Amino acid sequence: MAMHSLDRFSLAGRRAIVTGASRGIGAAIAAGLLDAGAEVFGFSRSGTAPAGVQAITCDLSDDATIRRALDDFAKHGARLDVLVNAAGISLPALGTADELDRFRQTIATDLTGVYATILAAFPLLKAAGDSSVINVTSINSVRGFPGNPGYVAAKAGLAGLTRALAADFAADGIRVNALAPGYVATAMTAASFADPTMHAERRRHTMLGRWGDADDMIGAAIFLASPASDYMTGQEIFVDGGWTAKGLAVSTDGKP
Repeated sequence: MAMHSLDRFSLAGRRAIVTGASRGIGAAIAAGLLDAGAEVFGFSRSGTAPAGVQAITCDLSDDATIRRALDDFAKHGARLDVLVNAAGISLPALGTADELDRFRQTIATDLTGVYATILAAFPLLKAAGDSSVINVTSINSVRGFPGNPGYVAAKAGLAGLTRALAADFAADGIRVNALAPGYVATAMTAASFADPTMHAERRRHTMLGRWGDADDMIGAAIFLASPASDYMTGQEIFVDGGWTAKGLAVSTDGKP
C-alpha cells in the first residue's frame, strides 16, 4: 500500500535514542520525536529526560558508560531506528592556563564521544534497516568563531564525520545526516543571550532577526528521522535563521 504523504513524517513504531536529552536542544528533539510517535530513550549525564522519554544515564566521554547505556536500552528491546547525537559541551579556552586540556575535553565529548556512541549503536541500527543517525553540529562547523577553538574544531569534525559515515554505512541501510543550529537560547548560550550587546550582535547576524528556540530544531529532526528523508544522506541542514546564508546586511525596511 502506498504511504500517504503526511504519513511519511510519522515515527509511529520507531524507537529512538537522543543523547543530551536532559535539557536544551536535546530535550526539545526528544520531546518532538515522542510527539511524532516514536518510543524515545534519552541519554544524559544527569539521567533525566522530558516527560514520556525514558531516561538512561550516559557520559559520552566514557566508553564504558556508553556501552552500559546501550545495554540498558537493549533490555527494553533491541530495535533502534533513530540515533540523535545532541549531547555536547562548550569550554571557551583561548588564552587560559588549561587551554589544551579544555580543547581535549571538548573533542572527547563533542566528537570522539559521538563516534563512540555511533559505533556502539551500529549493530542495532544495522539490524533495524532503514535507520537514521542525526548528528547535531552547529554553524560553527562552517564559520570561524573566536575564543573557543575546541568547540569549532569539534563541530567541523562532526560535519566531516557525518559525510564519512554516510558513505561507510549506506550499504547497511543507515542514513547519516547532520542538523546544524544557529544561536539558540539554551543554558550553553545563557551568558551571551543575557548580555544586551552580544544578544543584539547575534540577532543581527540572522536574516529572520531573532535568536532560535530549542523547539525550532524539532521539525528538521523529525524530517531527518522519518521516511520523508529516505533519499537523503551525508547532508548538513542549517536551522539558523539565515545566519550562514546572509551576505550584505539588510535593514528592517528590506533595503541594503
